[in-house]
Order: sequence, then structure tokens, then C-alpha cells
Amino acid sequence: MTRSELVLTLSCPDQRGIVHAISGAIAQAGGNITESQQFGDVDSGTFLMRVQAEQIAHPDALRASLAALADELAMTWSLDEVGRPLRTLIMASREAHCLSDLLFRAREGLLPIDVVGVVSNHPDLAPLAEFYRVPFHHVPVTSQTKPDAEAQLLRLVQEGAVELVVLARYMQILSDDICRALPGRVINIHHSFLPSFKGARPYAQAHARGVKLIGATAHYVTPDLDEGPIIEQDVARVTHADSVAELVAQGQDVERRVLARAVRWHAEHRVLLNGSKTVVFA
Repeated sequence: MTRSELVLTLSCPDQRGIVHAISGAIAQAGGNITESQQFGDVDSGTFLMRVQAEQIAHPDALRASLAALADELAMTWSLDEVGRPLRTLIMASREAHCLSDLLFRAREGLLPIDVVGVVSNHPDLAPLAEFYRVPFHHVPVTSQTKPDAEAQLLRLVQEGAVELVVLARYMQILSDDICRALPGRVINIHHSFLPSFKGARPYAQAHARGVKLIGATAHYVTPDLDEGPIIEQDVARVTHADSVAELVAQGQDVERRVLARAVRWHAEHRVLLNGSKTVVFA
């Protein structure tokens, strides 16, 4: 008889009796609820919930009960082991700050992810991946080679049983086909100057305009460029005395923090998609 701590996430049309039904199914399987969060979205009429339970004596029976409830409640659900590291592929270009931070946190057990590889369109970050003993895949991308490069990416995802892809300052746009193939499984990070300061050197543009706040946004990738459901954001206050280089340094620090939080919350099953938005049970 297997006993483990499991995490259940679910969403369904809001209606009476959902919490009672879920807690009853867990109790019937011998489980004890240790953490429970829920949200009813009045705008969409959607109910979302995250539950952790320990001492599940009969996990198969719980899955069977949840499957029956899914039919009854029109419920989408997922059940996983608490703390199980997600198999993760990180993509980056030349900037190392986000990649280095994620690899360090993963190695130190600060993120519940198992980094199975690093993919880059440049060779610059190979020594960093080697330092952390993570396989490095150099996949150059040009307008002519992009279809082959994305096919190689999908092969890496399939062969590595990858559950999460993180764009840690990967400076290439993923095609609509890739986005549709990995829905809710690709997280991106970028500065929060968009749409005001587009294109090259956004921090220089922001400095020239005298901005007082800089920030970062982590979101799921969709075919709509930089418009996917937002997971996390943060800002840092700056002044007229800060140089462009100082703005860049502070911006990179915010990007590291925001991306790490987004990855951790996703890996802990704390982020639930709700249409074009997310519900984050942090």
C-alpha cells in the first residue's frame, strides 16, 4: 500500500458542492488535506482549486474518483506528487544572468526542477552549462534554418520527456506551431518596458526618457508575441542618477527574481490557467 503526499489542481464551472466533493474523495482515499486554496472567478464563472494531501493510502482509488467527478462537474484536473522535480529544458542566447540563476537554484534544491539540457542559438553559454554538468545543445537559428531548428527542439523535448521549457533570455521568437505544441509548458521572461520601448537597447531608451521604475514580466508563451498569460511581475525604483549600465544591472536582477518565482510556482503546480489570465496560489 503506497502512501505519498499529492497535489491536486482543478478547474471547472463554478457550482455548489465542489469543495465537499473533492474533500470527500480525498478522505475516502485515506488522505489528510494539508493545504487548500480556491478561487471563484465571477467574470468567467470558473472555479479553480489547489489541494495538497498526505497519507493517501489508495492513490488509484483517488484517481478513479476524480475521473468520475470530472465527468460530473466538467472538471479539468491534474494529480502529481508533491516536490517531484519537473524535467526542464532551458533556452538562452548570450545573456547568462537568468540561466546561471536557474541552474544554481536547481542544483541547490531551491527549485523543484530537473534541468535535462540547455539549448542556445549561440555557443557562448556552453562553459556555464558544462560547469553545472548539464548537456548543452547549440542549435543555430537563421531564417533559412528555423524550421529545422524547431524540429530539433521538439525532438529534444520528446526524447528528454521534457515537461517545462524556460526561455531564460532566449532572443528568438518561437513559431506558432511550437507554441501550440507546448501549451502552458513554456515560460518566458522579458523587461516590462513593452510596448513603450521596443527594439534594440530598451534600457538606453528608458534612460533617455527618465523612467522611474523598471521591471520584468514572466508569462506563458502563446502565438501572440509577449501577450501570454502573466505569471509574475516585479519592479525596482530607479532615479536620474542611475546610468544605463546601472539600469541594465538592476533590470537583470529583477528578471532573475521574477523568472525564478514563476518557474518555482509552475513546478509546484501553483499556477492555473484561467483563459487569458492565471490564478497563482502562491
